[in-house]
Amino acid sequence: MKKDIHPEYHECTVTCVSCGNTFKTGSVLNEIKVDTCSNCHPFYTGKQRTVMADGTIDKFNRKLAKAHKK
Repeated sequence: MKKDIHPEYHECTVTCVSCGNTFKTGSVLNEIKVDTCSNCHPFYTGKQRTVMADGTIDKFNRKLAKAHKK
C-alpha cells in the first residue's frame, strides 16, 4: 500500500437516534448517528407488518375470473 494516502481507521461509536442504543465499530469517522438500528427496526424485532391495500387481491381475482369465463 502507498503511504500517506489512506484515511485513519479507528474505533467509533454508532448511536441510534430512535432508541438511543450505542455500539462500537471501526470507521474513518469519529461518531455515526443512524435513524434505526437492529434493536428498534421492525424487521429485526419481529413487529413487522405487511401493508396490503384492502380489496386488491379480491379485485385481481374478479379480473381473473372474468378472463377465464370468456
